[in-house]
Amino acid sequence: MTRSPLSRGWPADASRFLALRLQPGEDLRGVLEQTFADQPEQAGFLAAAVGSLTRARLRPAGRDDALEVAGPLEIVALSGTFSHDGPHLHLAVADRVGGMTGGHLLPGCEVRTTAEVVLALAEGPVFTRPVDPETGYRELAFR
Repeated sequence: MTRSPLSRGWPADASRFLALRLQPGEDLRGVLEQTFADQPEQAGFLAAAVGSLTRARLRPAGRDDALEVAGPLEIVALSGTFSHDGPHLHLAVADRVGGMTGGHLLPGCEVRTTAEVVLALAEGPVFTRPVDPETGYRELAFR
């Protein structure tokens, strides 16, 4: 198997996991960003997440504006990566009838009852987000 020059690996024992339980009223993105910023590692990703939100603020694909989603909402999926240049986080939520909405996680996603999140933190690799000249966006890079 040939590795892409845009891939990077590290040994499993160079990772540690941090479990969080967010309380009602906390901002999901804000807590995740602050928690990562408080750690010594320079690379991280979301390993698991479940919970509920009172409301969600998302930026769907191809849009520049925020989509406000009224709750109650269940967190169906939350994924992404963390660097000291900022995170790249996607959230999918389901409403009371099971309708799903997703996009980039923005500030303003208020926890309703709980959010249980496991962050994976990697010692060794460094994630950065330089502007990619091809896409024009700040994309993940490794060293």
